[in-house]
Amino acid sequence: MKKMITAAILAGSLFISCSSNAQQDKSKRPSPPALVKETINTGATISIDYSQPSVKGRTIGTDLEPKEGQVWRTGANEATVFETDKDLKFGNATLPAGKYGLFSLSGKDNWTIIFNKTWKQWGAFDYKQADDALRITAKAEKSTVFTEKMTFTIDKSGLITLLWGDNKVTFTAQ
Repeated sequence: MKKMITAAILAGSLFISCSSNAQQDKSKRPSPPALVKETINTGATISIDYSQPSVKGRTIGTDLEPKEGQVWRTGANEATVFETDKDLKFGNATLPAGKYGLFSLSGKDNWTIIFNKTWKQWGAFDYKQADDALRITAKAEKSTVFTEKMTFTIDKSGLITLLWGDNKVTFTAQ
């Protein structure tokens, strides 16, 4: 009897251990993790660590974030993390080297891209505008190609592109 109880406890422990490991495996999430990293022509290395929400037949801005006028984490799950190892220029504005939460405000022709000093947070629930390091304006347009999963690209020239659904948002770092 004692052996059966010990075996049951061990089996239960193994099950709990396996279940918690599966929950920690972020690749199994509906919005899986993604990372894009590039060393641009200025020598700065930029990385964007984010989760990729999918459209799944829904309408962005209605059924899905981003909703116009509301700060969005620019991804899913944890806030998207934008990191640079050197200071970056966006037009006349400078973003110091470091790690930032990447948030945005969507608009028809332009989006506001927000680099927030609080990068480690879930979603935008604890977002505070007072912690913004920099806000820039990005060009928004309709993409000619539909992108099911939200995707960031970084070009050697410093052009950063967000593609999702029929949205294409671009801004350039130097």
